[in-house]
Amino acid sequence: MPQTIALVDDDRNILTSVSMTLEQEGYQVRTYTDGESALQGLLAKPADLAVLDIKMPRMDGMELLQRLRQRSNMPVVFLTSKDEEVDELMGLRLGADDYITKPFSQRLLLERIRALLRRNEGARAEGSGAPPGGVLSRGDLMLDETKHTCLWKGKAVQLTVTEFLLVKALALRPGMVKNRDQLIDAAYGENIYVDDRTIDSHVKRIRRKFRQTDEDFDQIETLYGIGYRYKENSPIRSGGGFRVAMTP
Repeated sequence: MPQTIALVDDDRNILTSVSMTLEQEGYQVRTYTDGESALQGLLAKPADLAVLDIKMPRMDGMELLQRLRQRSNMPVVFLTSKDEEVDELMGLRLGADDYITKPFSQRLLLERIRALLRRNEGARAEGSGAPPGGVLSRGDLMLDETKHTCLWKGKAVQLTVTEFLLVKALALRPGMVKNRDQLIDAAYGENIYVDDRTIDSHVKRIRRKFRQTDEDFDQIETLYGIGYRYKENSPIRSGGGFRVAMTP
């Protein structure tokens, strides 16, 4: 049975173009032009994932997400023209799973939707008694790929899907330098163009989030003009879906 994606945006051009892309990939799509009608529709007939704009009439995306989280753990991606970190952090605290800024690549949005649906399916499989997915533990860091959760010294660090994939790419090969092109491929896929500075911005935000938990966090090192690496100072343990390549 096709999975259902709910699109909530007051821009009808975005609704039309994104709907066409998702339908071509085999998804069922339901569209709403404001938060209030989306809330009524999603409570009456839940979707597998929702893509929400933040600034909308009648009820904005933040309030919609807050109301949905009282009844549902459905994955949610924020889609917005606002590129302010306060909005991202507020959205993540309310329970958003990822955050994409307009103008955006539809291919990138599609990849994020696929990643979140895979995560959700993995979590349901785990709840049904199926074998657990990949868990990577490196010293004080633990990444659970099935749940897309990150712990540092036992405390949760709220990461978007992109940030999670970047931390995973670095932690899988500690001590080895990853240049920006390699990190772009890890986080976005090989066929999506992203400016190098986007990776720098993500790493800056990742460090800030870890330092909110531990002000001495310094595991991600910058090699100026080259890229980034995860410090090689802890044994690595892995299970399930992660394939671990040890540093020579």
